[in-house]
Amino acid sequence: MTDVPVITVDGPSGSGKGTVSQQLAVSLGWHYLDSGAIYRALAYAAKQAGLKLNKDKEKIVSLALALKLVFKPTADGGADVLLAGTDISSSIRTEECGAMASKLAADGDIRAALLQRQRGFRQPPGLVADGRDMGTVVFPDATHKFFLTASAQIRAERRYKQLKDKGINDSIPRLFTVISKRDARDAGRTNSPMTPAADAIVLDTSEMSLEQVIGYVRQQVGYQSL
Repeated sequence: MTDVPVITVDGPSGSGKGTVSQQLAVSLGWHYLDSGAIYRALAYAAKQAGLKLNKDKEKIVSLALALKLVFKPTADGGADVLLAGTDISSSIRTEECGAMASKLAADGDIRAALLQRQRGFRQPPGLVADGRDMGTVVFPDATHKFFLTASAQIRAERRYKQLKDKGINDSIPRLFTVISKRDARDAGRTNSPMTPAADAIVLDTSEMSLEQVIGYVRQQVGYQSL
């Protein structure tokens, strides 16, 4: 499948990579992979099974190998996450699930178990892959690579607004702390640290609107079907 084109969009949570990737995939008519959702789904499944990383790692690895996950495109350009046929889209977007997913992602055995599953999303006519190591580890031969970033403060404010819109109360200072710790863990892990690929286009979205970011990425990609 190495002849199937791939566009990778990496970066930390809140940088805009998810929405950009989803809309790009819809524009192109390509498949979409939210790699972060895979780890969040595994975290969710592990919690449902009562498993903990510090004492049940082998069982979590087995769970990862058997994970039945599907991304179902939605009318608004997003994607529902189905685990064994059940929609878990909302359940995996909690801060608790995100923190657990980050810890699972730091484990080499768990990453290895999910690597081939992620590469399996590479199907014709093409794939847009959103994550933290898509351009460095999972798809190093990607056609185009992007790394989106933004200050932790801006990303905390964006997350606060997202949660508020969903009726969830939180605070920007707490979210800032959570995001900063997650950034440090993701960037400092031994296995597949979050870092831009050497040939990636790095884009700071702190002062950009979503429309500006999407427009820039589309311009760089340049596919006629856009």
